Amino acid sequence: MATPAVEIEAGGRTVRVSSPDRVIYEATDRTPAISKLEVVEYFVSVEDGLMRALRERPTTLERWPKGYREDMVMATRADGHGDAFYQKRVPKGAPPYLETVRIHFPSGRRADEICPTEIAVAAWAAHMGTLTFHPWPVRRADVDRPDELRIDLDPQPGTDFRDAQRVAKVAKELLEEIGIRGFVKTSGNRGVHIFVRIEPRWTFTDVRHAALAFGRELERRDDGVTTAWWKEERGETIFVDFNQNARDRTIASAYSLRPKPGAPVSTPLTWDELFDVDDPRAFNLTTVPDLLAQRADPWSQIDDVQHSLQTLLDWYDRDETEGLGEMPYPPDYPKMPGEPRRVQPSKARHDA
Repeated sequence: MATPAVEIEAGGRTVRVSSPDRVIYEATDRTPAISKLEVVEYFVSVEDGLMRALRERPTTLERWPKGYREDMVMATRADGHGDAFYQKRVPKGAPPYLETVRIHFPSGRRADEICPTEIAVAAWAAHMGTLTFHPWPVRRADVDRPDELRIDLDPQPGTDFRDAQRVAKVAKELLEEIGIRGFVKTSGNRGVHIFVRIEPRWTFTDVRHAALAFGRELERRDDGVTTAWWKEERGETIFVDFNQNARDRTIASAYSLRPKPGAPVSTPLTWDELFDVDDPRAFNLTTVPDLLAQRADPWSQIDDVQHSLQTLLDWYDRDETEGLGEMPYPPDYPKMPGEPRRVQPSKARHDA
């Protein structure tokens, strides 16, 4: 027999949660089984930090309506079948207080996407099976001018979180050299994310070029770093995924849950905290609310300063003069200006 729905308070609104006892995350050796109600309550408990990450931003929902299990798969564009999916358009049955914003995809199509303005929206989305929120790096006032540079340090096979920590330290030093303050968080898996608030006066292409230039500079300082787009060329390195700054590419928000065992959280940390972490899985749904109760949110000042990208764009221009120009976009994008052929090197050599 199904458990009756319950109602919870979220920012002064009442949010109905159906099937509150449904197990969303199974128990692990470090966490108990976690119910749907506990997921909703978690997001309400991290309201301040979560809304700092989501407010006024177009946001894609990563929905796992049956809960997460290791054998479950994400639906793909090719077949549309899977246990989870990305919701880019407003779902049917959305509450009247949910607000939207019109966005344009690289294909030229457009859609009205959720634009969170209050925690009740996040609670309702969690009731609908959302575990991860994927906000765009823009605000509703101007959806074509990002206000965020996102540096994604992605460990490749043969590397791990400790390698990402090492590269993050180099990245911090590099940002400080050019007068930029970066804010760091765990990815919720093995990686590290660094966010920088920027002046909203550059295009998505400009911001992507800035990320690419930053990654190339990291490559010069650490031979365990790569910006190679093709996986076969990366080796055992930390990949700086510059394409996460392309239009319609997003990164899990601060305080999002991730679909991994133990309900890990993409957790904002101080730099010192990051460098002291032994296992990022320690930051999960059961521990992060207590962590926030013990100390202030490390990202509380992220909106205090907006940085210029000019130095990074100057680096990109310098790299172009040295023969390091544009790099491939993701395969679902239309051909972009100046982009090289989208053919993996081994296949290109074979075809030649």
